[in-house]
Amino acid sequence: MPEVHQVILLAHGSSDQRWCETFQRLAEPTLKSVENSAIAYMELATPSLHDVIASGKQAGMKNFTVVPLFLAAGRHLRKDVPAMIAELEDQHQVSIRLADPIGMNPKLGDAIKDVVQEELESTLD
Repeated sequence: MPEVHQVILLAHGSSDQRWCETFQRLAEPTLKSVENSAIAYMELATPSLHDVIASGKQAGMKNFTVVPLFLAAGRHLRKDVPAMIAELEDQHQVSIRLADPIGMNPKLGDAIKDVVQEELESTLD
């Protein structure tokens, strides 16, 4: 039987609930279509990455992939998140892979172009 794998969409987090709701809406299509997927926040909001890993581990998961909902790999993705992952792997005895931030995927550039074109078209109406 193959091992169960969880995908975690990681957003920065904010104490502003409206900010978190925006990311929840953005994540919703993935959460509905990808089995064992969840959203987590790096800081300032819940559930935290720790909460999601602990819950997944309790449900029997041993392998996780963290997909950062970040446009680029700044300090958080170069230092803070890898340190968090190392600590969580040690604490929970699980394997966590950190994917590239979504901003590195050219499909996001195409999506931005489409949104800009829609905005331009609505401005001309």
